[in-house]
Amino acid sequence: MAEGLRFPEGPIACADGSVLLVEIEAGCISRIAADGGRSVVSRGGAPNGIAMGPGGKIFCCNNGGFSWLEAEEILRPTGQSADYSGGRIEVIDPQTGEVTLLYDRIGEHRLSGPNDIVMDGQGGFWFSDLGKVRARDRDHGGVYWGACDGSRIVEAGYPVFGGANGIGLSPDGGTLYAAETETGRLWAWDVEGPGQLRKEPWPSSCGGRVLCQFPGYRRLDSLAVTAAGNICVATLVAGEITTVSPTGEILHVAKMPERMPTNICFGGADLRTAYITLSTTGKLVSMPWHEPGLRLHHG
Repeated sequence: MAEGLRFPEGPIACADGSVLLVEIEAGCISRIAADGGRSVVSRGGAPNGIAMGPGGKIFCCNNGGFSWLEAEEILRPTGQSADYSGGRIEVIDPQTGEVTLLYDRIGEHRLSGPNDIVMDGQGGFWFSDLGKVRARDRDHGGVYWGACDGSRIVEAGYPVFGGANGIGLSPDGGTLYAAETETGRLWAWDVEGPGQLRKEPWPSSCGGRVLCQFPGYRRLDSLAVTAAGNICVATLVAGEITTVSPTGEILHVAKMPERMPTNICFGGADLRTAYITLSTTGKLVSMPWHEPGLRLHHG
């Protein structure tokens, strides 16, 4: 659908056939029209994951900034940027581009690198924090919940040592999923209420249960859930979209034309069109999908 994008992520399929997405390296949210035309919705920081929220506003995970390496037509993040501005959740008016800060900390702890977000339909949203990587150390990742009105934020699953990335809810809202990037693990928690997860005891590091351990050297990025409750995970290094059942079996693997597909969403009248970001080569692609996606809250 489009190429020449500066590390696209976080696609949202719109009713008019366009797709909203972030361009992390360019520091903007863009709209890709059905004919491939590109327009900028807003600018600022390092937007990473977005979701439509109440009132037609865009809720944005801003990771605060990556450093970048570009070589041989491949663009990739390499760590925390020299001008890192701190992680935060923002609300954006798509009509005006106005950006409003919603959260940048929980208590005394600053958010590090908010990454992906899903609305819960109960006045709030779940989001992941990947953490930040530096030359000799890194911040832990985690899973959080925030109220849409800015009144409350909860640290719900912490730490996710390998970085919490893709996040999604089961069709009934009763299970939260999060992909851990560096370990290739897909975690699950039972949702007991807004901001409240049922915790597994030690030795679970974050209170979740490992739903699926991906084989070989595979790093995990963002995800989307289907109407049947299957979890479609953008699988790095292997260059795949991997579908996992709610009980943890790998059901389907779709090979992508690059090694680093980062995200997937569903659109079209029957939600059977998959929109996928191929980030290191700067492309947005679409393809028919073998099952319908889940219709999202405020979508």
